[in-house]
Amino acid sequence: MTQTVDLNWQDLERAAEANRPDPVAGGADGPPATTDPPVGRFRLLGVDAARGVALLGMIAVHSLPNSDAAGRPTWWYTIFGGRAAALFAVLAGVGIAFLTDRRRVRLTDRSGAVTALIVRALAIGAIGLALGYTDASLAMVILPYYAVMFLLAIPLVFLPTWLVAFTGVVVAAGAPVLRQILLPQLPERTFDNPAFAQLVHDPAALLSGLSLTGEYPAVAWLAYLCAGLVIGRLTLTRMRVVVGLLVTGVAFATAAPVASWILLSRYEGLRQIWFTQPKSGLNAAETTALLTFGGDGSTPTSTWWWLAVDAPHTSTPLDLLGTTGSAIGLLAVMLLASRVARPLPRRVLALLLVPLAAAGGMTLTFYTTHIMFINSDLDSFAPVSGYLAQVLAIVLVGTAWWATAGRGPLEGLVTALSRAARRLVRRTSGRRNGRAGMSMYAPEAPGAGEYPVGRPATG
Repeated sequence: MTQTVDLNWQDLERAAEANRPDPVAGGADGPPATTDPPVGRFRLLGVDAARGVALLGMIAVHSLPNSDAAGRPTWWYTIFGGRAAALFAVLAGVGIAFLTDRRRVRLTDRSGAVTALIVRALAIGAIGLALGYTDASLAMVILPYYAVMFLLAIPLVFLPTWLVAFTGVVVAAGAPVLRQILLPQLPERTFDNPAFAQLVHDPAALLSGLSLTGEYPAVAWLAYLCAGLVIGRLTLTRMRVVVGLLVTGVAFATAAPVASWILLSRYEGLRQIWFTQPKSGLNAAETTALLTFGGDGSTPTSTWWWLAVDAPHTSTPLDLLGTTGSAIGLLAVMLLASRVARPLPRRVLALLLVPLAAAGGMTLTFYTTHIMFINSDLDSFAPVSGYLAQVLAIVLVGTAWWATAGRGPLEGLVTALSRAARRLVRRTSGRRNGRAGMSMYAPEAPGAGEYPVGRPATG
């Protein structure tokens, strides 16, 4: 039996290798270079598996109760609340790094990278807006926010790695402050999912909601993409790098709640929050819920002490720090698990990693299907049975699809649009430079614009 499991893992890797899902559209890292050693495939498996965890975690938050009979957070909400979405965003940054060959993009090569990110942003944003009919009380659709994040990330690909990291720190510390200052002057947010109608009738309110006041404010969440871009440029095949990521992730994830407790308890920040509660626009029950379960992307502006909170989806500096740490730590664990070489542990881990990687290889398709499912009459299940049914379907369909077709339907659509736009830009640039014949008719080099692994990172 163990021999069969090991063979299946290798077969899945070989079958999917020729048609890797798209990294930025919510899939894997793209096709590896043909000369890449086996360890490169292990890295892809670990990143895909981390995406699978993020997907199942978000589905758990949407499908399962957030509180128990006593009104306390459930264990699954404690684990995944705020962290699953942050993991998605960090991995999106990793995907952008792979898209740009894990290095700083030269200005002479800017058209291809910029085109790829713009087209992906528009495609993912369109899919997200098409889901605007869904009930936000069941799930706030993250895809339109992702579209804005990808557009904001375009300048980052031209920066050296150290400056990307510095930008992430500045964004994590400064974006929440900026939001607190601007929030009273911004249009009042709606708590509906963004839709095409809002894009037509009130684009300013839509942009401010996606950028600053919504559930996943893109300006603050750019910190996650910075972290992922830095990680993606590292040599993830080195054990020292992966262990360093694990230590860093644990340190961040631990430091955030400790710092929050010190600021709120020792320095009486919590007392100030309750003292100014009448000016916050929240009643006592809503304030308690915000401190316990988290918010909808922002905090009240009644006192600056709200920025010391680390509750989920508050987008405070400590929330961003802690969830970034948990994302980095989880990714490191998956990378370590995928590197196990001893036969027996490897075969046991295959039972976990392969289904997770299969789900993570087509997260855009599965996430969209999940949102549509929980908003349909088909979702007549009890919470736990409904969640388990979705997980079983994702594992079975995902593994079969990953082993045969590789790329999910929506991932394939986004990739096709991106490649077509990139070729058009190259041909247009070639005509301007007097090389029309070569640009228009010469076949594209194999793997052009893809994400080679095993190449040393620079910048």
